[in-house]
Amino acid sequence: MWAKVTSIGLKGMEGYRMHVEVGSYVGNDSFKIVGLPDAAVKESKERIIAALRTLGYHLSGQKIIINLSPADQKKYGSMFDFPMAIAVLQSLHELEVILPEDTGFLGSLSLDGSIQPVEGMLPAVLAAKRLGIQKLYMPFDKELPVLDLQPLEIIYVSSLQDAIGHLSGQSVPPFYKKQETEKYRSIVYLDMDQIIGHKAAKHALEIAAAGEHHVLLTGPPGCGKSMLAESFPSILPSLSKESLLEVISLHQLSQNSFPHSNLPPFRNPHHSASGVSIIGGGQYPKPGEISLAHHGVLFLDEIGEFSKKTLDMLRQPLENGLIMISRTHATITYPASFILIAAMNPCPCGYEGSTTHYCTCSKKQVLAYQNRLSGPLRDRFDINLSLRPIDFNAAAHKKEEESSKIVRERVEQARNRQYDRYGMEVCNSRIPYEILLCKSPLTDTQHSTLQRLAIKKSWSNRIQIKIIRLARTISDLQASPTITDQSIWEAIELNEV
Repeated sequence: MWAKVTSIGLKGMEGYRMHVEVGSYVGNDSFKIVGLPDAAVKESKERIIAALRTLGYHLSGQKIIINLSPADQKKYGSMFDFPMAIAVLQSLHELEVILPEDTGFLGSLSLDGSIQPVEGMLPAVLAAKRLGIQKLYMPFDKELPVLDLQPLEIIYVSSLQDAIGHLSGQSVPPFYKKQETEKYRSIVYLDMDQIIGHKAAKHALEIAAAGEHHVLLTGPPGCGKSMLAESFPSILPSLSKESLLEVISLHQLSQNSFPHSNLPPFRNPHHSASGVSIIGGGQYPKPGEISLAHHGVLFLDEIGEFSKKTLDMLRQPLENGLIMISRTHATITYPASFILIAAMNPCPCGYEGSTTHYCTCSKKQVLAYQNRLSGPLRDRFDINLSLRPIDFNAAAHKKEEESSKIVRERVEQARNRQYDRYGMEVCNSRIPYEILLCKSPLTDTQHSTLQRLAIKKSWSNRIQIKIIRLARTISDLQASPTITDQSIWEAIELNEV
């Protein structure tokens, strides 16, 4: 007897429809899985046989061949145990039901027949929705948020026996997950009102948050670069439901846990981290730090200490919001749309230009240190901030600092204006330039002013586009429907500091 059951295979974050084809024949006892299975898939044989025997099904006198189609795609993990067990039961006439192709199965089997969740199951569920699967049987996972993915119907089953009963027309006890709203925004990031002074820098970070612009912080040790970067996530809007599921999916694929929070992720790798851990990769490519920072912030402290090769590999994802990892057996693409906050000292000793410490570096050493950031990478920073130590005596007499909550409200309002203008959830730094100019054209005076400055200062086209994008974001924060002259001059200052 021949049977076929639908499941979902993964190629990075991209899913594909996979068919589990089973042929059972009378003969010597044998059980073989083909279709490029990895070691975990091959071990499914023992789990399936043990689970079926526990439930009273015997495979003696049967020759069983399982083909995982398409046969030219490498199959990973144990989440195909469940669909393979269902297909085996169908081929043995132990389960007399007709399963449509838009009904899928995901899950790992225990020896007692219970169905367990596995890492990477959430991206497979999201892929099932995109592929048009109408009904999906899977185990309940308390680590995941509530999955309401209409029109996809998710049926939670705790054991193979439950699944057989439901497929045969019986009911399955429902699973309810209590979602407590107070769990949201449970991570505590540094609040901006805890940082004294740096008013101009805080305003620049507000602009960066509103338009998703990349920022380079330069200043001597102890001037507040790290504190400003660590407070930056606190002014970012909460993740939408779709973005949250995407972020959790990437953490699952990398086998990292993501806290129960709708806050944007904040990744802060050490400068000794390898290029693979930053970019992603390995024999079976997994997401790196840039993908784990998707929809959030990647903070590179002491960016000059990272290897030049690693930094240059950031150029593609900073431009496209994607990282493509090519290996001999597959080419995998992961999303990597993040805001880059980088910090570095002005020179090797850190005190070049300081009025309180003497710099011991020669001009050649300072130039060599600055050149650790290549021109193309430095060109991708929209905002360049040069920080100086704060005079705490003077700052103490000024008014109280704004809290992150107040700043975040302004950022959310500015982003909503961008979403309404473009008709989709995309910010000024990522919208195609043609659409940006179509929706917010420059006046003839503004255009001629930029052209004159570009010739005088030898600006590249990239710099001119950055200034226009920054100006559009500044105007959004000011609730201006058009790009103002004041916002252009402010954008020029932010880009040249």
